[in-house]
Amino acid sequence: MSDIILHLVILSGIYIILAVSLNLINGICGQFSLGHAGFWAIGAYAGAAYGVYGALPIPDALNLLISCAIGFSAAALAGILIGVPCLRLRGDYLAIATLGFGEIIRIIIMNTDAIGGPRGFTDIPRWSNVYWIYLFVFLTILVITNIMRGTHGRAIISIREDEIAADSMGIYTFKYKTLAFVIGAGFAGIAGSLYAHYTQFLHPNGFTFMWSVIILLMIILGGLGSITGAVVGAIILTVLPELLRFMGDTVSQWRMVIYSLLLILLMLLRPEGIFGKHEFNPLAFLRKLKGSEK
Repeated sequence: MSDIILHLVILSGIYIILAVSLNLINGICGQFSLGHAGFWAIGAYAGAAYGVYGALPIPDALNLLISCAIGFSAAALAGILIGVPCLRLRGDYLAIATLGFGEIIRIIIMNTDAIGGPRGFTDIPRWSNVYWIYLFVFLTILVITNIMRGTHGRAIISIREDEIAADSMGIYTFKYKTLAFVIGAGFAGIAGSLYAHYTQFLHPNGFTFMWSVIILLMIILGGLGSITGAVVGAIILTVLPELLRFMGDTVSQWRMVIYSLLLILLMLLRPEGIFGKHEFNPLAFLRKLKGSEK
């Protein structure tokens, strides 16, 4: 596998974790959050700080697991701190509050010299590789799929469909919104830790609110509420810009314009996203193929 393909495969894995975790908040629970880059940054810097200042004399794989646990805990704690006061807000107000949270995190990082400040955080040990990243992709999808199919998941989905009706049916909506927010933030923290130990360098400008918008675009493109859609959306928006870069000088110069036009065209043709709220079921697909052959 060439280096550029391996790089795209690894980045796709990290963005899949980010997209699937944001999908739990935005697509499944129906809460419009724009602060995912903030949780990503918290996990990245917390995991990187462990790697630089507190790494134990144990195998790298165990250090990576500790780093991911720290990234998850730090981002989940931030999710509680921002979620408890802000999840009583709805729609655009929640989006503005979470957007402000993401920018506050970035400014705090820029003014903290211990983690590099505006110069960036360097000398982070390289513990991530494609195998670990896709193990965490699998775990993220497994956990969030199980949540969706369980009792708590049904309660979370009912909030998305009609929060007032869910409340009137006795569902403690604030508790389930906070639960979705904290779990989604925690997995974004794991993605951050994996990212830090892959790139070995972090800079505050790598976690601007535009990244929150791009992660949101991934789940809108794939289909809000669909885990399959979040995975496909993350892969498309990771690979497409790089693919256009290698299609000659003319295409490369206009790649961002072409990229934007393709997104507009796709959303005009499929406004609910590629998968809508549906999931790809390989067994049902194979049964359909066998049925068509008869």
